[in-house]
Amino acid sequence: MSILRSGDEKFHYSDGSHRWIPPDPDYDQEVWDEQVRQHKQGHLRNERPKVRIKRPVWTTW
Repeated sequence: MSILRSGDEKFHYSDGSHRWIPPDPDYDQEVWDEQVRQHKQGHLRNERPKVRIKRPVWTTW
């Protein structure tokens, strides 16, 4: 699960999906694409496992 940091809002829609079209129509699409790519890499660097495996504790009698 990723963590939204301050300033990440511009890269996400309200449902959490990534915004592939810049909010400003005059913004350079290639620059925006690179910024989104770097933003997504930040998610991957900060990603933690979504599922924790609990192993049973076996006792010996």
